[in-house]
Amino acid sequence: MIITSPGFTHNAMIPSRYTCQGEDINPPLQISDLPLGAKSLVLINDDPDAPGMTWDHWVVYNIAPTEKIEEDSVPGLQGKNSWGRNDYGGPCPPSGTHRYFFKLYALDIRLELKEGVRKKQVEDAMKGHILSEAILIGLYKKTKTAGE
Repeated sequence: MIITSPGFTHNAMIPSRYTCQGEDINPPLQISDLPLGAKSLVLINDDPDAPGMTWDHWVVYNIAPTEKIEEDSVPGLQGKNSWGRNDYGGPCPPSGTHRYFFKLYALDIRLELKEGVRKKQVEDAMKGHILSEAILIGLYKKTKTAGE
């Protein structure tokens, strides 16, 4: 399974449109080579470079198997991000360049979870059900704005 984006390439800068300095909407994603038997997809977008912890930007599960996730969309049930919201929160690093992992998992089940659970609950529920996984990494560093 492969995950890519028409908005940015692997290990390249994420356009500000998809960050706190832009429209703060999720980037479009393309998925290829889905495994046979996939019943659902899980997408976890997080930042392991955040100070003191991995910052969860987007947790989406029970996504119907698909070849694309549209820009500015809600493709499945959303879990709580590190801001405590059930939605996408774009890159917004306090300093320096951070890495943003878009981790995609194909599962042999749909998860029996209510909307709004935390990433750990989703990860625990996925155990033993992952058919395939793929990662796309984007980078972001805030640009200076007038007056800074």
